Amino acid sequence: MRVLVVEDEQLLADAVATGLRRQAMAVDVVYDGAAATERIDLNDYDVVVLDRDLPLLHGDDVCRYIVASGLPTRVLMLTASGDVSDRVEGLEIGADDYLPKPFAFTELIARVRALGRRATAPLPPVLERAGITLDPNRHEVSRGGRSIQLAPKEFAVLEVLMRGEGAVISAEQLLEKAWDENTDPFTNVVRVTVMTLRRKLGDPPVITTVPGAGYRI
Repeated sequence: MRVLVVEDEQLLADAVATGLRRQAMAVDVVYDGAAATERIDLNDYDVVVLDRDLPLLHGDDVCRYIVASGLPTRVLMLTASGDVSDRVEGLEIGADDYLPKPFAFTELIARVRALGRRATAPLPPVLERAGITLDPNRHEVSRGGRSIQLAPKEFAVLEVLMRGEGAVISAEQLLEKAWDENTDPFTNVVRVTVMTLRRKLGDPPVITTVPGAGYRI
């Protein structure tokens, strides 16, 4: 899942991004509304965590921009105000969910994951394919009843491949969904991660390389 965090309080924005990355999400961060629309034009995001009171371009206008663009991106709006009228107004603008500050980080994660599921084709909350079971909420993977410990990027790559339901996923698509915009597009990090993932999943191999196209399960 790829997430854009838009928050002008830089310490909070960076803390949220760090926490989401630990949940195997690819996260970009910007600190004002104008930068947010630029990133939204450049990248495909499943969820935007959007502070309402932003400099340069108000969060309401960013939300309207996303809605007007017809993107499947879901918006989780943040605000320091807990007034019901404020929440209702944010939802009427087009936000998909609303979370007042201060918030529990576990709740933020749960809401981002729920919105991420709504941004893509419906799939069961626990993914199963080729004898592998992946639970995104519990961050657990098993094969044949054997628990498998994966690093966040390995987990993210496996989740993208399993959500593909047998389709070929290119290295570029894996970079888009499992890494952020600071990753060198010419890096071999995808190939290395897939190799490590194959080793951890064990035999018989379940990740197939399609020469010149990508990978699939």
